[in-house]
Amino acid sequence: MHVQPQRALQLRKLQRPRTGAPGYAPYACAIVLLVSSISSAANAQDAGRGRYLAKAGGCVGCHTEDKQGAVPFAGGRALKTPFGTFYGPNITPDQQAGLGRWSEAQFMQAMRNGVRPDGAHYFPAFPYPSFTQITDGDLRDLWAYLRTLAPDGRRNGAHELKFPLGWRPAVRAWKWLFFTPGPFHSERRAPQIDRGAYLVEGLGHCNECHTPRNFLGGLVRSRHLGGVKGPAGKGVPNLTPTRLKKWSDAELTEFLTTGITPDFDTADEAMDEVIRNTTSQLTPADLKALIAYLRTLPPLPEEPR
Repeated sequence: MHVQPQRALQLRKLQRPRTGAPGYAPYACAIVLLVSSISSAANAQDAGRGRYLAKAGGCVGCHTEDKQGAVPFAGGRALKTPFGTFYGPNITPDQQAGLGRWSEAQFMQAMRNGVRPDGAHYFPAFPYPSFTQITDGDLRDLWAYLRTLAPDGRRNGAHELKFPLGWRPAVRAWKWLFFTPGPFHSERRAPQIDRGAYLVEGLGHCNECHTPRNFLGGLVRSRHLGGVKGPAGKGVPNLTPTRLKKWSDAELTEFLTTGITPDFDTADEAMDEVIRNTTSQLTPADLKALIAYLRTLPPLPEEPR
């Protein structure tokens, strides 16, 4: 076949093997190394921020056995409820007992939708109805921090629930009634109020303890953060302005930092742990935001004793 000279020249150009320009190779390597270094620094920064988020979320309280010398985050904490006793799981990166085989996507699925890696539904003793509001970025930072923990092989204990409440497929119906998944959305309030709302409603999951529940375990929305009755006059306090208006911002800050009330009383055992592990660890700006948001709640009357 006859090929014209100009056409042959074009074919030779097309067929000529492409080789990288050797003068640019060192620069390409430098760019790769720089990007790698930046990525590593970002990951370290994310894990450091995740450590703060773990404190703001109170993770260590529910995931550490209540005994001397217990390994933090290795699970075993008993949570007694009217439905039975739940045990907080091991969330260290152990390959067998913890989250070592999980992916980041599976972690986000658990936190956002209350679904295990095997597709089963978590019981709502795990407060995913609140954690669902945590942003994707914060979830990734939290995951990065959990991956830095020392693996621990403590096995998870089985929950001890009343029949038939241990039947996981029933949780699907519970979710349909009481669970709305999705990250936190601003309601166009002042940035400080929005930050406080995010801490109280999502990351801090305050309503899980400070809002009463119905006989199915769903939160009574009309009593949001209005306190819960307890035996012998003891209960979980009302967080709306009905109660908190008696305290100044400085007094609330002191209480949430030290556990000392304005009349020099102390927090009860459960709240003392929350203060020690969580609210006292918040930055001054976040603590101010939390208090500012609580001030905006609709005042609810105290529940009758």
